Amino acid sequence: MDTENGVTMINGIKPIISKPKPKPKVVIKTEFDKPLTNGLSFDEAMDNLLVKIQEDYDNWGSRTGIDKKLDLNLDKGRKFIKVVEGSLGQRRVWGFVSLVDGTHKGLPMKKGDIMKAAGWSGVAKHSRGNIFDTEFHKSFSWTGPNYL
Repeated sequence: MDTENGVTMINGIKPIISKPKPKPKVVIKTEFDKPLTNGLSFDEAMDNLLVKIQEDYDNWGSRTGIDKKLDLNLDKGRKFIKVVEGSLGQRRVWGFVSLVDGTHKGLPMKKGDIMKAAGWSGVAKHSRGNIFDTEFHKSFSWTGPNYL
């Protein structure tokens, strides 16, 4: 082996060193990779959620003789929309809806997941349903998302 100008030569021949070619990524798309939106936009699904909360309250109130419209408001955050019931002075968190796909407290989360409130600004760990699901109204009542 000879050394010429800092390059190692083998039997007087300079080796040609090529960079390894990157392997192409193989991505297989399945029907499960597509977000299930049930043909609704996020805003339409959120409006549908508010309507279903009011319907559940009306069903409960008809048995007890209460006829009132819930004052539901949405407070948008970075990762979640907080659904708040009540007006100034007496407000409570109904629950949260995720705005993004990702993880929350180490568990996977999809856009539209309904989450129980762990406090005024805290979100519980597990998803209770999704606003894009056709039977999402079974995952909550007017008082908030169901317990697991």
